[in-house]
Amino acid sequence: MRELTREEQVAVEAMKTAGPVMVCSHINPDGDAIGSVIALTLALKAAGIEAVATLADDAPAPSTYSFLDGFDLLVPNAELGPPQYFVALDTPSWERLGTARRLGMRAMGTLAIDHHKDNERFAAYSLVEPDAASTGSIIWHMLPGLGVEPTPAIASACYVALMTDTGRFSYANTTAEALRDAAEMVEAGATPTGLYQRVYEERTPAALALLGRVLSRITLANRDRVAYSWMDEKDREETGATPEETENIIDVVRQTGGIVIAAFFKVQGENVKVSLRSKTRRFDVSAVAKDFQGGGHAAAAGGTVRGTLDEATRQVLERLPGHFG
Repeated sequence: MRELTREEQVAVEAMKTAGPVMVCSHINPDGDAIGSVIALTLALKAAGIEAVATLADDAPAPSTYSFLDGFDLLVPNAELGPPQYFVALDTPSWERLGTARRLGMRAMGTLAIDHHKDNERFAAYSLVEPDAASTGSIIWHMLPGLGVEPTPAIASACYVALMTDTGRFSYANTTAEALRDAAEMVEAGATPTGLYQRVYEERTPAALALLGRVLSRITLANRDRVAYSWMDEKDREETGATPEETENIIDVVRQTGGIVIAAFFKVQGENVKVSLRSKTRRFDVSAVAKDFQGGGHAAAAGGTVRGTLDEATRQVLERLPGHFG
């Protein structure tokens, strides 16, 4: 494991001396959000630091990750009062902390640990490493500073964070350092085959039925440079799929050959959530997501469009490669 940077050491010392710590990530948490929160909470507890893990909104944590040791540590933020110290993970702004921001804003001290390049440095101290493959990777690097030997539970949570944010080690952020981190996590007890199967290969019949609908709707646009599909609440209700079972559908749309961008639209009331994936280093989808109250990374981002599906599709496609009016 590499030595801590000066910035990482400052963050570690802040948590060591801060007193009780609350750890939280963004709304609609993905694998990196859940994995990094669990890993840091377990690490803090192992270091003898009082810590509690919470969620950014009132929705339950996605059951996709319920197999992780430490998942039961996640407490709804409505049950908690303002902490002495608040740590926001994988989160670029206060807004992305949902209802938990009321706790963060009233904390005596705040720290943001993130790898989003558009992080707004909203906390009193921000540790932002845009070149890190995942926030879970940053947590992994900080363990020696906390004086914590990685347990299989911590290694597994960090591995899930890294695996999901690199698109199963297929995105452009799958660097040599990311693979070295993964190897260290495996040596510490993470099981690649088992973790992959639990996250990606345990779809319910309902989830597969929903996926079938989405695949049947894949459409090429922008001179065949973009593939997109969509779903609405009726699809989910009729198939019986849960909200978290829609998380990785965009990665299947991305498998369409010959394209450079994949888009997936989810109609939710008067809004349409859009997920974007880029298959080329020459186009940064996070720049498009920012136009729609979102953000992310160059290869993976998302946002929200207010309006109908047709309006959202038109507005997003207008900003993607291959559109010439």
